[in-house]
Amino acid sequence: MELKSVKVEIPEGANLILGQTHFIKTVEDLYEIMVGTSSQAKFGIAFCEASGECLIRTVGNDPNLQKIAIANAQALSAGHSFIILLKEAYPINFLNAIKQCPEVCNIYCATANPVEVIIAETEQGRGILGVVDGYSPKGVETEVDIQVRKKLLRQFGYKL
Repeated sequence: MELKSVKVEIPEGANLILGQTHFIKTVEDLYEIMVGTSSQAKFGIAFCEASGECLIRTVGNDPNLQKIAIANAQALSAGHSFIILLKEAYPINFLNAIKQCPEVCNIYCATANPVEVIIAETEQGRGILGVVDGYSPKGVETEVDIQVRKKLLRQFGYKL
């Protein structure tokens, strides 16, 4: 077995949701979740099929995000993984619906941070072991940092 780190490309102003699923129908169900949750969100989805034809299945409403999602899926080449790149919305708006999708087994991360995916490669294929999401902590928040965090959440409309 060989371990690899694969950097995921996230376009400026975009977020990513990376997960594991188990069925070819996933790409359609994820599309329906995305458009059913937000009519304004721009997104591209790529799903690595792990049986049958073993194709990267793809859909989206933004050709550029779809193209980059496909490139990321090709770089990962991990069976039954999916990647959603989105703009004009945040992952928090979609995560519960995606987790409730019958085909979805796991969400590895949902972020706008730089992401490295830790891949195990065997003779059979590749699988995702985990992710490195962003950077390591540099300290503990101060009272000023707490106030900044609370202000930011209110700007986003998440708190009163």
